[in-house]
Amino acid sequence: MARNVGRIFSGFRCSGSLPFGKTQLKTRCPRLLLRTTPERTVVQALSSIFSHKSRDFSLPNSSWGEEMMRLYNHYSSQSGEAAEGQEDQGEQWTRLPSYNRSLKYATGGVYLSKIIQSKARLFTRNIRDTGAAFEYVLFFRRDKQRCVCIFQAGHLLEGPPGHVHGGAIATMIDTVTGTHASLLSAPVMTANLNINYRSPIPLGSTVLVESTMDKEEGKKTFLSCRVTSTDGSKLHTEAAALFVSINVSHLLRG
Repeated sequence: MARNVGRIFSGFRCSGSLPFGKTQLKTRCPRLLLRTTPERTVVQALSSIFSHKSRDFSLPNSSWGEEMMRLYNHYSSQSGEAAEGQEDQGEQWTRLPSYNRSLKYATGGVYLSKIIQSKARLFTRNIRDTGAAFEYVLFFRRDKQRCVCIFQAGHLLEGPPGHVHGGAIATMIDTVTGTHASLLSAPVMTANLNINYRSPIPLGSTVLVESTMDKEEGKKTFLSCRVTSTDGSKLHTEAAALFVSINVSHLLRG
């Protein structure tokens, strides 16, 4: 088995497909023969680890519950892509992709340092186990006046027994309103977030986090946000948010 794994790694070293910084190894090697299922399994796993393609966390996974999937399909069916070539019969929504690294996907490919580049992770996407914490997907209207998030709260977000921590709720409100404000006048930073908690959210449940643009005044964007049950019958949390447009170079200078 050790010899087999050695051959597998040897094949990887010679494949010329692994990135090392900004360069790649380009060498010719003998053909790698994978005769057994375990060998193929290891290769597939390693290929996944070293893949250039990053995971989009806004796509469904096995942890999503029935209500999460129902709402995802509902908004997807009303997406601009689904309605392309057809006359707009009402609200059209666009799904926003979500990755676990902000720096890599920043406009212009901004990097701060190799250490930060390799270790930095978006706060809401830094837990590997699917379904354990923040499971969510955002859609925004084509006119950008509204943004809606389908949020499923995992077991690691507990605050009061059996219910979601208030800080986790605030995180999702900031994430949704901040994303919405960025669509209106990117880049932005949170200047003020005023939250009123109305009723607790049970762990494992799915809720809607809806952001609405109230007004814009120069560099300031004002939004309101509501966290409700998926049928809208219960108000869990409401908030008012203020975001201010910034020059991203200020952040890079520290």
